[in-house]
Amino acid sequence: MKQKLTVKTLGITALALSLALGALAGCKKKENTPAGSSAAPAAGATLRVGAAVVPHADILKFVVPKLKEQGVNLEVVTLDDETRLNPALAEKQIDANYWQHVPYLESVVKEKNYQFAVAASIHVEPIGFYSKKLTSINDLKPGAQIAVPNNPSNEYRALALLEKQGLIKLKQGISNFQATPKDIVDNPKKFKFVEVEAAQLTRTLPDVDGAVINTNFVLDAKIDPQSALFREDAKSPYANILVVRKGEEGREDIKKLVAALQSPELKQFLKEKYGQAIIPAF
Repeated sequence: MKQKLTVKTLGITALALSLALGALAGCKKKENTPAGSSAAPAAGATLRVGAAVVPHADILKFVVPKLKEQGVNLEVVTLDDETRLNPALAEKQIDANYWQHVPYLESVVKEKNYQFAVAASIHVEPIGFYSKKLTSINDLKPGAQIAVPNNPSNEYRALALLEKQGLIKLKQGISNFQATPKDIVDNPKKFKFVEVEAAQLTRTLPDVDGAVINTNFVLDAKIDPQSALFREDAKSPYANILVVRKGEEGREDIKKLVAALQSPELKQFLKEKYGQAIIPAF
């Protein structure tokens, strides 16, 4: 199914006009710019960045004024299906995306052979265990149902969090950030695992004893991240990253965006708006 683009309009009036101008600009660049060049677009050009709605789009909107002062018009693009953000980048519908972590990126690059590069690490969203039925980890009874994300990288992340709490034990030697409940070698309380699409996990909370959920979905569902019974700490390897096409890391507008996203002002914004739910990775 074709995904519908939803645009946070920043300096343009319509997506159709934006994409048309982008296509023309792309043709002109192809004619006038040598292959492999990382030259910046003309002054005043629009930089399109695909993002998850929460918190990524909000974070990008915070740096719009700063970039505007530097001659970069930042346009934030969101999709109904966030997994389309990588194809959109590959197809040059956007210039960068900001919504995923390295283990997830590595898994899709291996599958799709995308020619992408990480421009910067921005923040960590500690994944956490949430419940509408329990108030403590000690309330987890034998046979409890636990929902986990069904995509490989986040499923391993969820299971690793449960392992760190001493609830299960995974087989040794997992080095690719991918695992499923089949990789559990010790489950003393015989927990039953329900694999659910990550974006739907918050909706499963009334039907299970608990669920391991990514912070962006918790925020989107208006759930207090502080209500997690337990969560990852700041040492998590799952920093959310700004991704670009390989060879474009040196574009002037990309470098300005990275500087804005790794500024002291952005760090303070994250602290004030999200507290411990969003931790700077720079």
